[in-house]
Amino acid sequence: MTETLDTTVAFRATMGRLASGVSVITTRTGSTPIGMTASAVSALSLDPLQLIVCVGNHLFTRTAIAEHGRFAVNILGEDGEDLARTFAAPVPDRFAGVAVDDSHGVPVLKDAIATVVCQVSQALPGGDHTIFVGDARHFTHKSASRPLVYFAGEFGVMS
Repeated sequence: MTETLDTTVAFRATMGRLASGVSVITTRTGSTPIGMTASAVSALSLDPLQLIVCVGNHLFTRTAIAEHGRFAVNILGEDGEDLARTFAAPVPDRFAGVAVDDSHGVPVLKDAIATVVCQVSQALPGGDHTIFVGDARHFTHKSASRPLVYFAGEFGVMS
């Protein structure tokens, strides 16, 4: 099938019906923290402990992850819409005023309800994205928390 603007829009609208959790992917370039909002995140394997994140090839975050070799998936809670919007916006310093823990080699958002710090084990081509396979090196969660979700172009919470 040849992709046209119409088929791309229709495919995006169709896949928008798949509710997903909202995460902020963080890494660094040198001493500068880098981050972006993402919904293309999934557990991959329990043996070894792995997950995948899919990052657009045109994004600087993709280059930073490839160069640094480490990233964190910060899963946002139901009160995380402002963080999701901040890390999705083209602002010069997405980390301004955001509490982070840098003890794992990448910035970890203190307000996340769960975090997985990964070492990149593979970077695979995926159309206009790169699929990063990450080996989980550190993970934690807040058990009494509820996730922020994304569905049909809107943020929401599970009821």
